[in-house]
Amino acid sequence: MDMPVTKKKKLGLKERYALMTRGLGWEPSYQPIDDIFPMDRFEGIRIHDWDAWEDPFRLTMDAYWKYQAEKERKLYAIVDAFAQSNGHLTLSDARYINTVKLFVNGFAPLEYMSHRGFAHIGRQFRGVGPRVACMMQSLDEMRHSQTQIHAISNYNRYYSGMAEFRHHHDYLPYLQVPKSFFEDAATGGPFEFIVAIGFAFEYVLTNLVFVPFISGAAYNGDMGAMTFGFSAQSDEARHMTLGLEVIKFVLEQDPANVPIVQKWLNKWTWRGVRLLTLVAMMQDYMLPKRVMSWAEAWEIYFEENCGALFRDLARYGIVMPPCVEQIRLERDHLSHIAWCHFYQARGTSDFHVWLPSKEDMDWLSAKYPDTFDRYYRPRYEYWAKCEAEGKPFEATAVPMQCQVCQIPMMFTEPGDPLTLCQRHAEYKGEQYHFCSDHCRDIFEDEPEKFIQSKIAGHEVFKGNAFRPGTDPTAEGFNPAAEALAFFRIEHGRDNGLHNGSRDEANFAMWRGLAKAND
Repeated sequence: MDMPVTKKKKLGLKERYALMTRGLGWEPSYQPIDDIFPMDRFEGIRIHDWDAWEDPFRLTMDAYWKYQAEKERKLYAIVDAFAQSNGHLTLSDARYINTVKLFVNGFAPLEYMSHRGFAHIGRQFRGVGPRVACMMQSLDEMRHSQTQIHAISNYNRYYSGMAEFRHHHDYLPYLQVPKSFFEDAATGGPFEFIVAIGFAFEYVLTNLVFVPFISGAAYNGDMGAMTFGFSAQSDEARHMTLGLEVIKFVLEQDPANVPIVQKWLNKWTWRGVRLLTLVAMMQDYMLPKRVMSWAEAWEIYFEENCGALFRDLARYGIVMPPCVEQIRLERDHLSHIAWCHFYQARGTSDFHVWLPSKEDMDWLSAKYPDTFDRYYRPRYEYWAKCEAEGKPFEATAVPMQCQVCQIPMMFTEPGDPLTLCQRHAEYKGEQYHFCSDHCRDIFEDEPEKFIQSKIAGHEVFKGNAFRPGTDPTAEGFNPAAEALAFFRIEHGRDNGLHNGSRDEANFAMWRGLAKAND
């Protein structure tokens, strides 16, 4: 007997998305929902309709695996070919390798922290759509961390300063800037985390990290970094869109959410720009072949792109964070202040530094006509004279760090580049120090949180940056040498001047051998 054949209906994208996201949720029957999701209300954010959340990509898990698997195949084919063909010897200059060191020490661990953060908050939202979106972003961030570390591991076979990147990220003073950024976000509530990372970092600031770095990698011959960057950038575009959807969703739910979100935008825009100080320095000084200056990148990716964004958000009552005025005043000083600091305090970092050549200074003068020749060229010329005389200038003290952003307190007063900017506040009889008014404001809003900051430079003075079993009372004890041993830094090999370093010598020797006929 012929059986009737029922033709299966092919589900549309919207139906598939509904089944694979909201279809996975259920109403609890024996536990109050507030007990299941205890963390999405204490911040004061009011959500009346979780179903109003719309994932603009409507990405389901099966589609996610398919797209990512395809990207993985292409990525590792190029990364492996780059490693097997000694691609590190095709770089424009050995100095470029220090850019890779800065990235793996400062930024790759942030991808892993972002993975943990999104996995955590995905558990905290009672809406199914946001939970699925957070889970996918958590997987993205894990993958980014793995691919970046894998690609850069090829450099670790030949050059210093990368083998201990996790330990350095935890303890080196300058790396507390990125580390504290994500720790601050992860210890907030789920809504503050997603505004901090999903919106302020992913939407407002990520182009200032990825586009110049990856373009710089391509321009300097680093095909490995360029490939993982392009692979990650397609995910970042999705993260940026999600970040914007998050902020609009929260703002549209209740007018009472607006002042809370505005406070977070003010805080995280400022914290993000302090973090980007390292990127500004990399762009202007560490790339042998430069793509654009920090000032140009800021104009494109913040003033133009984000300016339009904040104008769009004005209909909700959101205004441009007040810190932007100070950022504009610092724009033409930021990278110079940072490189001057790292040149002087090179004993506490894990990459090499150098003085800009005459051609470098002419480029900087053209890009920063109002500041470079007046305030910074004379310093470099004086330090070059010291090097020529065999007495290179170096500061051996551990720098004081800001209690909030934990950046070394090297910045000058807004509008007065000759006066050091320092702010102070007293809380419960203790005095705390800050790099700016904005960091002091952040501290005063949550003092109990920030008095717990474990600041690497201060730990040295407290005697906590020593290896187990160290006896500080022993004859001939050298606290600076012991701190470097605790940091797992070999002074002169992992840091110091690039000229004359082992990395510079090895790069020149290996590239010479690669080009020789015998």
